[in-house]
Formats: sequence, structure tokens, C-alpha cells
Amino acid sequence: MTALVLLDRDGVVNVERQGYIIDPPALVLIAGAASAIARLNAAGSRVVVVTNQSAVGRGLMDARTLERIHERLRTLLAAARACVDDIIVCTDPPWAATPRRKPAPGMLLEAMAAAGVAPDATVMIGDDLRDIEAAAAAGCRRILVRTGKGAAFAARGLPAELAPVAVVDDLAAAADLLLGAF
Repeated sequence: MTALVLLDRDGVVNVERQGYIIDPPALVLIAGAASAIARLNAAGSRVVVVTNQSAVGRGLMDARTLERIHERLRTLLAAARACVDDIIVCTDPPWAATPRRKPAPGMLLEAMAAAGVAPDATVMIGDDLRDIEAAAAAGCRRILVRTGKGAAFAARGLPAELAPVAVVDDLAAAADLLLGAF
């Protein structure tokens, strides 16, 4: 069992939008994502979202709006009997990035420390090269999903120094892999 499952948000849990999700109704779950999280919950894995949300740092929305978006996420997940244990956010814009902003591993290290879980018992599931780079830097296992931006990154090929990286269709397939459902 994987003790801690870290998820990127946009393109992994919810549909990736052009630009930014800056109001709650714009957040729409990817088909099968909630049930995948529910299966991870049922297996005893802690599930934490780790997400760059530079729209706050760019002044496109305020922190309260981001909280309302995450309230919607939790509500949509709860309707499928799924939940996330935490949502860790980095609001830094790219030009003022701290060590928390992916591809740096800060948020991942923070999640592992809070859960008391070692990197070898942690997996990061993302759709962007930044997610995989952060996971490699944090020393945890890596899964790239083809939803969101993932198909483009998979087609280009991932840098050898990030290997091993499992590449799967979506969060449901990643849950299958983690839960041994193949």
C-alpha cells in the first residue's frame, strides 16, 4: 500500500482549463477521478493535493476565492464518498518562486513531513513535467497521467534523469496501478 498519494490538481483531479480556474463553477472533475480517490481512501492511503496556484500571486483572484474553489472540490468529491486529507497550495507567481513552487519539492516535502511518511512510501501523480521534477527532487515515486498536459509530455518523452516514471491514462488508471488492480 502507498501510505501517501500526492495529487496535482488541474489536469489530474479536475479538467484543465485554458488560463486559470478563477471561480468555483469552473472547477469540473475529470470523469473517474472522484471514484479513484475514493478507492485510495478505502485502501487507507492519505491523499493530499499539492498545487501551484499562481493566479493568486498574479492578482487574478484572491485567497478567499481559491478557498471557495477548494470548497467546491471537496463537495464534489464528497458526493462520490471521496475526500482529500489536505490541499497544499503555492500561490507564488513564476517570477517570485519560493522553494515551495513546483518544480521545487517544497510542498511535497511539507506534505510528507505533516503525514510522517517517508519518500519511499509516497507517490506523486501529475500531468506536468514540473510535477515529475518535484517528485524526483523529493525522492518519491512518480506517475504521469495523460489527462491535462500529460499526453503532450508523454509524447515528447521524459528526461532520463526523472526515471522511473509510470505513464498511465488517468487518475483511475493510476489508482489501479497503486492498488494492484491490473
